[in-house]
Amino acid sequence: MDVRSPLRSQNRVPIEFVTLSAMWGISFVAIQIGLREMPPLLFAALRYDVAGLGLLALAVGTTAHWRPQTSREWLATAVAGVFIIGVHHALLYLGQQHVSGAVAAVVVSLVPVLTAVFAAVPFPEERLDGIQYGGVVFGFAGVAAIVAPTSGPFVVGSTIGVGLVFLSAVAFALGSVALRPLSTALPLRSMQAWAMLFGAGLLHGASFLRGEPFTVPTTPTSLGALAYLSIGSGVVAYLLYFDLLDRIGPSELNLVSYFQPVVATIVSWAFLGQLIDSSTMAGLFAIFVGFALVKRAVIVRAITLVSPNLRMGDA
Repeated sequence: MDVRSPLRSQNRVPIEFVTLSAMWGISFVAIQIGLREMPPLLFAALRYDVAGLGLLALAVGTTAHWRPQTSREWLATAVAGVFIIGVHHALLYLGQQHVSGAVAAVVVSLVPVLTAVFAAVPFPEERLDGIQYGGVVFGFAGVAAIVAPTSGPFVVGSTIGVGLVFLSAVAFALGSVALRPLSTALPLRSMQAWAMLFGAGLLHGASFLRGEPFTVPTTPTSLGALAYLSIGSGVVAYLLYFDLLDRIGPSELNLVSYFQPVVATIVSWAFLGQLIDSSTMAGLFAIFVGFALVKRAVIVRAITLVSPNLRMGDA
């Protein structure tokens, strides 16, 4: 038996964490590219058609408990499907018609702060202290910096776009909090698969009601964006997510949100020639400071978790 194998296993955490952050950061740019040809709600629906079926196939092949069996399991799946998949992505894709993927990633990085605010209401043990409320103020100040009026013909559209993306972050945070008291024995990969399919159905319905044409992408670029979002960001990235969730827990995994904007900005510059402006950069910094204040204990635990692993890996 190789006594170093557990250490090697733990040393994968930083690599998987960075990989997951990169894959989800790239997804914001892939959405921006795909929206050039596809209606937003249909685009989101097709993404989760494929991703949901892929994860469902994985669940069927890896667990006997591959579908919800109790009313509580169906309720938890419905909550995730409505808020985390359906509403969140509908608003995100609609918003990204007006703002870049990098800007959207910055706004979505507010999710952990919003989650902490919403969780403090139903869960008294999670009430925020004075420093944490200061962090909330920083977070909202970051969004205000991003929507601050600038010159140019696209100010109104950008403000609407940021507002829609912000509401998408609100929907995700509300869904995360609503799921907490609905813990079940249903494996996360099974629930996620059914939530994706349920959310995809809602998105198809919303696309129809909005009068969107059923238009599939025709260029290699748009097809590649849809394939990446469905398989790369939707299936492969979630496999990494499930593994990291088991290793470090959900609180530390929230730190992924603060690496995504960095990746999205770099990819936007490299492939689209776009850079975020100074006000957006200031907004990202303010949101990061807000998260650091709200989740300072989580950050300390994450540093404690990673540092010993890196030292053991060097031994």
